[in-house]
Amino acid sequence: MGLVSLTVANLENQILFYTQALGFKLHWREGNKAGLGAGGADLLRLTEEPNLKKYRRVTGLYHFAVLFPDRRELARAVARLSVLKYRNHPTDHIMTKTTYLDDPEGNGIELYCESPEDGLFTIENGDFVTRRADGSLSDGREPLDVEALFTHLKADDKLDDPIPAETRVGHVHLHVRNVQQAVDFYHGILGFDVMGLSSTFQAAFISAGGYHHHLGLNAWQGEGAPPPPADAVGLRFFTVDFANQQALDEVIARVDTAGIPSNKTDDGLLLIDPSQNGVVLRIA
Repeated sequence: MGLVSLTVANLENQILFYTQALGFKLHWREGNKAGLGAGGADLLRLTEEPNLKKYRRVTGLYHFAVLFPDRRELARAVARLSVLKYRNHPTDHIMTKTTYLDDPEGNGIELYCESPEDGLFTIENGDFVTRRADGSLSDGREPLDVEALFTHLKADDKLDDPIPAETRVGHVHLHVRNVQQAVDFYHGILGFDVMGLSSTFQAAFISAGGYHHHLGLNAWQGEGAPPPPADAVGLRFFTVDFANQQALDEVIARVDTAGIPSNKTDDGLLLIDPSQNGVVLRIA
């Protein structure tokens, strides 16, 4: 996964939030746009437009997930939020440790690190199943033991230091109008693998290379939910990075064969999924 691009109502406020509360670095700012991240390629792009508002019960971004390299860096992120008294929801998914929050304009964010040594979660027979390493079952949504997480901090850790260079976008979770329709697009056309589909939870996980999920797809805003209006804050697009031109060309051929409209942009090839979410294909 590459960068996530958001349309925002107040660029200044959003830059302050992502740099001060989350520790992102401001890479650049030009006019109504800014790029942020961990010092390398942009992880987040913000574009300000006038007279925007937040809409409910529409497709779009559920959350984008920031993946930290280890528990220590996640602990530092959670501690920073705690000191700022910024509302967040630490959660133990067993295979990952995480906290959830919204930015000031209501965009969902997940901060997480991998913890496969504690267990794993899968979708079996249409249901989510989480097993701890000892074989016992969990609902996969336990309260995170924050005190235990904070033991990974060191005495000289500074909470106001920027996020480490290894930080990246781990996955993007989308609201879609129909889960099977979204799977047909992202699996059948773009070529992601289906890691699990749950009709019970109206959700699916898809990925590349065996990862638990690079994309989450859910219909929790309602079957047939409409796309957000043009004056909505939220997701502009997210990017999928390909290793080389040949891999990208294979996907473009399937896109063309399926008759899916595409648009060449400075960022890459822009597609609109069946739920009107923007996705850009590009070379890493």
